[in-house]
Amino acid sequence: MKKNKISFETTFWAHHELENPFEVIDAFLGSENLAYYKQTLSEIVFYRSKDEIYNKECPGDVFFNYTAIRSFLRACSSLSYKSKKWKVREVSAEKKSILSQASLTTEEYENPFIVFENAFAEHSLADFEFFLCEIVHLSLRPTIVEFDSDLLTPYIHVIKMLDASQLLLESEVERVEVSEEL
Repeated sequence: MKKNKISFETTFWAHHELENPFEVIDAFLGSENLAYYKQTLSEIVFYRSKDEIYNKECPGDVFFNYTAIRSFLRACSSLSYKSKKWKVREVSAEKKSILSQASLTTEEYENPFIVFENAFAEHSLADFEFFLCEIVHLSLRPTIVEFDSDLLTPYIHVIKMLDASQLLLESEVERVEVSEEL
């Protein structure tokens, strides 16, 4: 049975289509830093419950960030399936820091692939894309709109995925040799 390969849809913000989730994350965090994406996402979530429009001086930036974050989520979805095939080499004691751990638990810090597994075990890619679309939509409305979906849990997962992705970029990731026992 042939697997359907998901498109990361990176052409708009990366100017070409990337096919490897590690390349998507590298390009995503290379275009802007982690703090920028976390701040932007937090502001968008904050403005979804205000009667003001987020970034009304340049709403095109919101669309650009939406497309980049959507590609990022698609890459993270792909990584959730690769967690058994890849591992992060142990981080040396000198490099370990509670600050670099950010929102991750100790277990997640040691194996950031757990973050992707947990996020996509609880929510589907469609759920995360709905969350992103909903918060962008609500943050660009000049009025407060009641909504009945949980926007906090996906937000927390996205923040954790951002932190885990940064850790993957800073760490050495290696392919796990799968041995077949007879």
